[in-house]
Amino acid sequence: MMGKKLILLLVLMLSLSTVLIGCSSDSANSSGDEGSKPYEIKWYMIGTPQKDLDKVMKEVNKYTKEKINATVDLTMIDWGDYDKKMQVIVASGEPFDISFTSSWANNYVLNARKGAFVELDKLMDEHGKEMKEAIDPAFLEGAKVGGHLYAVPTNKEVGQQSVFVFNKRIADKYNMDLSKVNSLEDLEPFLKIVKENEPDFNPIATFFPPYMPFDYIIDDKNPFAIPLDSKDHKIINPYETEEMMETLKVMHDYYKKGYIRADAATSTDPYPLEVENWFVRKELYQPYAELIWSRSAGYDVEVRPLHEPITFNGSVTGSMQAISVTSENPEKSLEFLSLLNTDPKLRTLLDKGIEGVHYEEVEDGRIKDLPARVKNFNMPSFAIGNQFILPLYENDPADKWDAFKAFNEKSKPAPTLGFHFDPEPVRTELAAISNVTSEFAKPLLTGSVDPEEYLPKANKKFKEAGLEKVLKEMQKQYDEWRKEQE
Repeated sequence: MMGKKLILLLVLMLSLSTVLIGCSSDSANSSGDEGSKPYEIKWYMIGTPQKDLDKVMKEVNKYTKEKINATVDLTMIDWGDYDKKMQVIVASGEPFDISFTSSWANNYVLNARKGAFVELDKLMDEHGKEMKEAIDPAFLEGAKVGGHLYAVPTNKEVGQQSVFVFNKRIADKYNMDLSKVNSLEDLEPFLKIVKENEPDFNPIATFFPPYMPFDYIIDDKNPFAIPLDSKDHKIINPYETEEMMETLKVMHDYYKKGYIRADAATSTDPYPLEVENWFVRKELYQPYAELIWSRSAGYDVEVRPLHEPITFNGSVTGSMQAISVTSENPEKSLEFLSLLNTDPKLRTLLDKGIEGVHYEEVEDGRIKDLPARVKNFNMPSFAIGNQFILPLYENDPADKWDAFKAFNEKSKPAPTLGFHFDPEPVRTELAAISNVTSEFAKPLLTGSVDPEEYLPKANKKFKEAGLEKVLKEMQKQYDEWRKEQE
């Protein structure tokens, strides 16, 4: 009798164990990978290392562990070192998960082409649908290389708009009507006033290079471009155009009159806004940028646009996050990027720091910086992720993010948007042309030399370096790309 009772008890215990195991299994399955060891994401980011980074990352990791069962090991690499250090890291095959990349740092197109970054098309559909919906389609299309996406673009202003930025204090002092300024030539009377009356001010801070209506294939100093109003889609040497000659004549005239500093061709002075020693400069605009610039400068600036917003390759690939092919878990890495670009709490934490320590919330969900943020956690906001889910500062216009969206909607695509030239077939010629560019571009584009004398010299050397061969190869690739778009 006791034997039967013992057997019955054992059966009941086994049954109960099975039920408990099943419940545990169901619970784990319902929450994805909950209960497993958190995956640590290794992330390389551009920007000056911040004193409070570790303090903030402790809070970040509490949040990401709860949300996606992952933690983040973030390494900041300073601006001047980032490109070279990332080249070494990528070339060595060192395992990591995510890195900042762009058209100007950690070369996005080159790394995508050589297979250093994970193709994201399927991953975005499987693990980043919400993020994909949040990002302006112009970024996702324009950032494709060979028809595929290899990094997550930052959702911000999609277009570029060159503007003149004026020191408003000087303009007001002399009752200048800056509404009359629509071109480089229109600056003349105002520059003359500053030159004659303000010896401690440089009339022109920097226009290198001056705005001209071209869509540049490599950059705005090399001799490959398509005119923005082109009807025949022909790639040309902009240094041979009438627009270039006339613009550089004006620049040289300004140089001779002392409106541009004598050492402009060799100077590396960035003219920081907070140093009030300039009257006008050229910058790239975003909605309400004048408020940001005025806040940084400590005095008011005024802005005059030179053209409507244009979406160039450089503007859609100006700030991105790529997943390395060395990542052990690209799915989890994309899951993190998706959270970063859709979750206001995480996005704000990585950008502004800890509430009550680095910033504080004021009325209507707006914020203001505390001294600790400026001193210890001043992150490069544009480089982190989706701008549109950040809180507004207390003095930001209520329609700031609506203005960004309107700015993006009216931005017109440049002729080569989405086209990325493969330099491999003409690498030797491009190296020789780059040497010519280094010799002539800055002296010409800063007005330091007479264009009527030096443009012919430059164009002769460009041709000797193999310009025609490169233009032919570019045109071939561009024509093939255009056919694929039809």
